[in-house]
Amino acid sequence: MTLNAKLAEAVASVPECLAAGYVDMSTGMLLGVKTVDSHPQEILDMVSAATADLFQGSTVVDIEDHFKKARGQKGDAHFFQEIIVFSDNLLHVFLRTKKYPEHVIVFVSRKSANIGMVLTKARLAVGPLADSI
Repeated sequence: MTLNAKLAEAVASVPECLAAGYVDMSTGMLLGVKTVDSHPQEILDMVSAATADLFQGSTVVDIEDHFKKARGQKGDAHFFQEIIVFSDNLLHVFLRTKKYPEHVIVFVSRKSANIGMVLTKARLAVGPLADSI
């Protein structure tokens, strides 16, 4: 099954989900997207940039480097795996994949959705989505 088909499946399974996107932060590309509404390409491109800022912004990298140093760790380990953002009307869930640490899947649901169910269903979708790459 293709990535876009898997994204459509994920949007259908996550409560009140309006959109899902698969971001490769190493290239800055949105590899796949499924939305219930149409959006201009400029907006979709900003999703990739915003996702990279959340997970790889200079302050985030500084925090991760500090923790690695304090714990005597080396390598490319990332501490930020999931980020949840509440906006006025929406709930945005960003999940780093385990298979590809530089890939993040973004789910956007209505703010009225049950956060626990959104997070559970989104987490369940990550593995199959990463496997479709």
